[in-house]
Amino acid sequence: MSINAYKTTIRHSESPRQIERRILSRLTGALELHGAYDTAETSLARLDILSAGLRQALAENQTFWAELKHDLALPENALSPDLRAGLLSLALWVDRQTAAILGGRPGVLALVDVNRAIIAGLAATPAANLPAATSASVQILHQGG
Repeated sequence: MSINAYKTTIRHSESPRQIERRILSRLTGALELHGAYDTAETSLARLDILSAGLRQALAENQTFWAELKHDLALPENALSPDLRAGLLSLALWVDRQTAAILGGRPGVLALVDVNRAIIAGLAATPAANLPAATSASVQILHQGG
């Protein structure tokens, strides 16, 4: 089966929610591979991690969130206004967090936590079942942290 045929099959067999969950899971896994960035002791070590693939993972994650922002801003978006506002707020936070990481500050695992919370939401997993770090991260974000 060719790649195009495979992609077509996936598009027809998965809901948009499932596709978003699958993509975000892949992006989150790529970010997790570089979680050592947060505990790197020197700026040189962080630069090494950035150049070893973290920069690309950050760019892809930010692209996903930019597309989500675009979709949320469309008048025909069917999500509730409160959910749209919350997701837009998270997307803006992802932009700020990504810039901070590229500037040398830790925060990769915070991005992972937020992505995992969204993945759980897309899987319809109640927030009470999320790991404590994820629930705490989402609460901090809702408080403007």
